[in-house]
Amino acid sequence: MKIVIIEDEEITARDLAGTILALEPDTTIVAILSSFKESVNFFNNSSEEIDLIFSDIHLGDGTSFDIFSAVPVRVPVIFCTAFDEYALRAFRFNGIDYILKPFDEQMLAKAFQKYRMITQSGKATHFGILQQMISNLDASRIEGQRAIIVYNKDKIMPVKTSNIAFFHLEKTGTYITTFEKKAYFISRSLEEMEKIAGPSFFRANRQFLVNRKAIIEAINSSSRKLTLQLSVPSYEPVLISKKKIAQFLGWLSAG
Repeated sequence: MKIVIIEDEEITARDLAGTILALEPDTTIVAILSSFKESVNFFNNSSEEIDLIFSDIHLGDGTSFDIFSAVPVRVPVIFCTAFDEYALRAFRFNGIDYILKPFDEQMLAKAFQKYRMITQSGKATHFGILQQMISNLDASRIEGQRAIIVYNKDKIMPVKTSNIAFFHLEKTGTYITTFEKKAYFISRSLEEMEKIAGPSFFRANRQFLVNRKAIIEAINSSSRKLTLQLSVPSYEPVLISKKKIAQFLGWLSAG
């Protein structure tokens, strides 16, 4: 496998290259590029056939999005960045994964798994399907809908937020549960999902972000909390604390 790294921090670039080679010993690091100018020059003039790109987003003289807008790059990109607000935009630029710094070996190993899932024999079309899916997500956003990308075994799927009953936090990470009672792991925090999901969802507590359509009723308890009864069973009771009850009732009545 031939890989290009785009990273303007020398120490980070060396660390990334070393971790990649430890995970994938047969890999060749074709180039480590540290700027917009250097990257554009490389992709315009190099005859090397690249399989995969690892790229930071913010560079000293621009962004990697500027690079991929300026030159025709047709290979998958794994973005490694300290910023979490560019995830959807990254997927529009051949992104197949979005790793937040500081990265570790486990995170890179999972990224390579996604790369193989998308590009392995018999599934090469998944990469094209993913890019088309992002275009569809853009169109659905215009219509006021949103979707979350989930990976389920060898499938990559968009799940519309209107089909999600609730998001919930467990020790192993963040999950969504649909109205069809299917659960999927997502590599995003509950705080991020709260921003993305929109006004149809309420942050009930630290563990749950609930869709208004999933709420059947709210029951008063002796502890001055509300317990939500949902149309889709949750792994533990969904409670609204006393200090959030007024906010919750206002949100519920607004729907």
